[in-house]
Amino acid sequence: MTGPASATNGYIANGYGGGSKGMAGAGVAVPTGVLGMAQNPATGYSIGNMAGFCLTTFAPDRSVTVSPGGPLTAGTFKSRNSVFLIPCGGVNWKLNDRSTLGVFMFGNGGMNTEYDTNFYAGLGAGSAPLGVNLEQAFIGINYAWRANDRLTLGVAPIIAIQRFSATGLEAFAGMSIDGGNVTNRGDDWASGVGLNIGLLYEASDEWTIGAAYRSKINMGRFDKYAGLFAGGGEFDVPAVATLGAAYTPATNPQWTFTAEYQRIFYGDIPSIANPNAPPQGPLGADNGIGFGWDDMDVFRIGAIYRLDDRWTLRGGLSYATQVFDASGTVMNALTPATPQLHASIGASYKINANWGFTVSYTHAFDKSLTGSNPALTGVAQPVEVRMDQHEIAAGFTYRW
Repeated sequence: MTGPASATNGYIANGYGGGSKGMAGAGVAVPTGVLGMAQNPATGYSIGNMAGFCLTTFAPDRSVTVSPGGPLTAGTFKSRNSVFLIPCGGVNWKLNDRSTLGVFMFGNGGMNTEYDTNFYAGLGAGSAPLGVNLEQAFIGINYAWRANDRLTLGVAPIIAIQRFSATGLEAFAGMSIDGGNVTNRGDDWASGVGLNIGLLYEASDEWTIGAAYRSKINMGRFDKYAGLFAGGGEFDVPAVATLGAAYTPATNPQWTFTAEYQRIFYGDIPSIANPNAPPQGPLGADNGIGFGWDDMDVFRIGAIYRLDDRWTLRGGLSYATQVFDASGTVMNALTPATPQLHASIGASYKINANWGFTVSYTHAFDKSLTGSNPALTGVAQPVEVRMDQHEIAAGFTYRW
């Protein structure tokens, strides 16, 4: 199972594998290795026979500050669990001159918080610790087909598995249609199947266009948390669409520059998108209290510099729109997905004809948001949520 967090846009990982992460998540128009197939399955043809394994060390810093003047416990509270190890990997085989087949595993970001003090207890009751944990793993079977000298198409059925738990949410049981299935029910599991499709079009010797779409994944219900999530425990995986271009100057082919746009459709997932300020219905109902998340737009730029036959250097920036507004801070103290700006650097080293090593570092800059929700707390009691992140991804590749 992948770990519960990663450098995130909302809770979708900002790129997969060291090559992509070294460019702040870019990779739909630039092949970045086996894990790059998670972004665009059409890149499988370009990478050929290759296996890869990566491990990400992710360190988020999350805190909540509650101002006096209401039922919530005042103070500043920092979430535990500041370091996570997240594995990923896969393998790709060349079937013939026009097609490849690959298998890979990757993770979405995740939601993880654990506070020693239950600042919601003043709303009614609450045990400690307070927090939630969501883990998502995806297994893809990737087929890429070279349609002609310029166009490659790719398709990857995706098997998704997720695990969730919540503690300390007793104060919300009275707001639910199923108060016995809101909190402290241990781990619950759900699974689903989706599809990732993509294309890679070499428009000229200098320009490449990439596009990919991963479908919404309808997951099974979290029955143990049927009173917490909308639709009786539904927590589906949102669709993701990405469009990008890459430019390699004919006069200086050591360089490749890439830019891309991505949209994450959080607004189609009621348990995430339903409003909470004010709520439209009780927890667990179809219109039940959600986190108030909107669709997110992500913009990325990245660069590759091939220093010599062994070294390849990368760098990138990404910016994401704000996923919830100030009125959502009271609920999103559990999921403080505030970072919007990521910066990355990375490098790959060719050890010999078969083996290579890739490493990257990503920083998600500190972002805070302050607001209140009188519909839940009775008064306009300000709550500030904030987060910043550090991430180091490293991995080995083997080509044959």
